[in-house]
Amino acid sequence: MQTVPGPPPLPSRASAPICCLDLDTFFVSVERILDPSLVGKPVVVGAAPGQRGVVTACSYEVRALGVRSGMAIRDAVKLAPDAVYLPTRHGIYGPWARRVRAVLERHCPVVRTASIDEFFLDFRGCERLYARPEEQDGDAVIVRVVREMREAIQADVGLPASAGLGATRAVAKMASGRAKPAGVVQVRRGEERAFAAALPVRKYPGIGPKAEERLTRAGVATLGELLARRGSPGWLGEAAAMVAHGLDGPVPDLGDDRTAFHELDTAGDAEGSLSNERTFFADVARRDQVEAALLALVERVAWRARSRGVRARTVALKLRYADFDTLTRQHAVPATHDERTLWAAVRELLDKAWRRPKAVRLLGVQLSRLVAPGPQLSLPLPEARPAPGAALDAVRARFGYDAVRLGTVARRREA
Repeated sequence: MQTVPGPPPLPSRASAPICCLDLDTFFVSVERILDPSLVGKPVVVGAAPGQRGVVTACSYEVRALGVRSGMAIRDAVKLAPDAVYLPTRHGIYGPWARRVRAVLERHCPVVRTASIDEFFLDFRGCERLYARPEEQDGDAVIVRVVREMREAIQADVGLPASAGLGATRAVAKMASGRAKPAGVVQVRRGEERAFAAALPVRKYPGIGPKAEERLTRAGVATLGELLARRGSPGWLGEAAAMVAHGLDGPVPDLGDDRTAFHELDTAGDAEGSLSNERTFFADVARRDQVEAALLALVERVAWRARSRGVRARTVALKLRYADFDTLTRQHAVPATHDERTLWAAVRELLDKAWRRPKAVRLLGVQLSRLVAPGPQLSLPLPEARPAPGAALDAVRARFGYDAVRLGTVARRREA
């Protein structure tokens, strides 16, 4: 009787099954496919020289000169006067991102879009599916598959990509940065702290420029130095605990098609401000779509304010239009962290700022003039509806932020 060989033995469970795949210089790479004469040349995609605006994307040739995404175009021209400057063509790039996602879905059952050029993939359970007899463990299996996937994107779509692998989203994200350009970097379970120790604090997803500045003032420049503060009292210890959890935490549920990194908010911290922004894949001209996005941002900053234990006395609206003209308006409010009060103020600001027929590229909501709540001096009016914040936060604390949403936001997300 002939013996039919069975499947290869199941490798040990992969300890780093989360992949962050980032398309290298995505807008520039697409422009080079459409115009091969740009290959090897210094290229900047964004506003034209002499115009107000910023760099949307830039090639590695100009990055070596100090040009960065988000930099004012006038500063980029000073650093790279001989670069090729191209306008941002928003309708062009989306189909290329969708082609990349189709390749990813051939290799991994769980793919989540974080932005037009960044994706998270969950390879848990794929080790046996892809295993080869010579591979020693699940990590080796997944690294090979990710390399093949990256090569398939290059061959089928023509776009370079970098990939990072880790046991958490934060580690995978940082590993993808180390993999650039066009490489794959894996951080095995147990190696996270050694990998992150020398990285600047800004490399941790969720630590922005304001938090970096505050950490620098406290004498903390690297993630290793921040981790050493774990157990310290106050905001510094809480920040260290947040980073430690992001490095050592359990394998996450990737959730919706967007990143879900925690912002650096520490309880009782009434310094600075709170803000969230959203950049659209394609410019939005419809008022109802802008309002839906703004309401979600209001919901987020209100939740963050309650998490920190502060109320805001000023709320600001930020609008960046398709031509990169940016408008900021603010409104004083009674000290609050209630979604309804904040949304009423933001909607009033939007009424005053709305410029038709300009399409919107970016939206932002900021809370400032933060105060810690004092003792309640008066009772609410009997007819006033109770604020929903505490009930929302209790559900989120148990089941996650997206477990409950404002009804209007949820309906618009499903539409």
